Amino acid sequence: MAKQNPNSAIVGLDIGTTTVRVVIAEMIDGELEIVGVGEAESKGLRKGVISKPDLTVESIRRAIEAAELMSGLHVDDVYVGLGGAHIKGQNSDGMIAIPGRHQEITRDDINRVIGAAKAVSIPQGREIAEVLPQEYKVDDQDGIEDPLGMISSRLSVSVHIVTSPVAAKQNVVSSVQRAGFNVAGVYLSGLAAAEAILSDEDREYGAAVVNIGGETTTLAIYQRGSVWHTSVFPVGGTHFTNDIAVGLRTPIPEAERIKREEGCAFRMLLTPEEAAELIEVPSVGGRAPRAVSRQILCDILEPRAEEILAHVQEEIKQAGFDRQLSSGIVLTGGGSLLNGIVEVAEQVFNAPVRIGAPGDFNGLIDEDMQPAYSAAIGLALYGLRCELGLVSGVASRQQQRRPPANPLKDKVKSFFGIKR
Repeated sequence: MAKQNPNSAIVGLDIGTTTVRVVIAEMIDGELEIVGVGEAESKGLRKGVISKPDLTVESIRRAIEAAELMSGLHVDDVYVGLGGAHIKGQNSDGMIAIPGRHQEITRDDINRVIGAAKAVSIPQGREIAEVLPQEYKVDDQDGIEDPLGMISSRLSVSVHIVTSPVAAKQNVVSSVQRAGFNVAGVYLSGLAAAEAILSDEDREYGAAVVNIGGETTTLAIYQRGSVWHTSVFPVGGTHFTNDIAVGLRTPIPEAERIKREEGCAFRMLLTPEEAAELIEVPSVGGRAPRAVSRQILCDILEPRAEEILAHVQEEIKQAGFDRQLSSGIVLTGGGSLLNGIVEVAEQVFNAPVRIGAPGDFNGLIDEDMQPAYSAAIGLALYGLRCELGLVSGVASRQQQRRPPANPLKDKVKSFFGIKR
């Protein structure tokens, strides 16, 4: 297979609370292919926020080195994710007049109306991380995806604005740079994960993506092709691990292993024989290991799964989308790998639930681990859009080094469902 460009490697870096994951992708024979992946234990973060930069820098370096070793490529530029419980979203509207009569809407007009929509009050110490257009309204005609070139006297837009603390982004960028890499772009990890796993139909007819990470769970609601609601909850997979450690009086590393290898969050999945099966549990303080049944382990995990998902369901209901998600609920992230989580979610949401994994390209990631890499893959896809000039306001490294013309641009636009 032939590479489109020998320097076309695009790197997505997902700095999670428990694991740093890296994806190196290339366009090969017109297909996006993952040529290297790497991960390392994440240290120095709490609830998605960097608290000990020195430890985070080392985790980033080790994860990228592992991906470099697999791919045989050298990494310079990365597209990094921004996450954490501090992320907040809100909707806003803007409206402008189009000067003159029978005037066509220009790109400057679109930028002006988006500027009007994002002129909202932001608390001191926070900044706008993303402004995501939802739909435009030309005079009295609504539901317009792109008004460019239309005739109008008044242009309106609805947008979803995501804000974060100024220091949060600065700390992420600084840590990546200290690790020896250049930050080519920053994008929200939750949105990257959602956009990597949703189809055009999911975005159009309504879907909620629940990304269960280490210490945070992110919700992103899509409707009519756009983001309409986002939220972050300070709970995640480590809460399952801590519950096991406390309930079974075992060290945290052993609790994590037991969760991964033996855990089940839905008791109805266990046959009577499986429920009675004994698991050896190491004890703390040098005491002899004990044996507990898988039923006891399930009794610890199921209430926590119900609690986390109930918070998400209440948020969806308060946002007014509980009856508008025709494509159902899509779970992703490392926490979605817990056996039985889908069945618990179907009871909590009373809606179709599935595990979301990135698709439509080749790769080296084991199929069972794809949900854990959804954010890193989504960041690589975001990087591809930036490289091809499909992200407004982003001056990519390719745009700086060569003319923007690219024979793959139409194909990639089709891949992302971009019409303009």
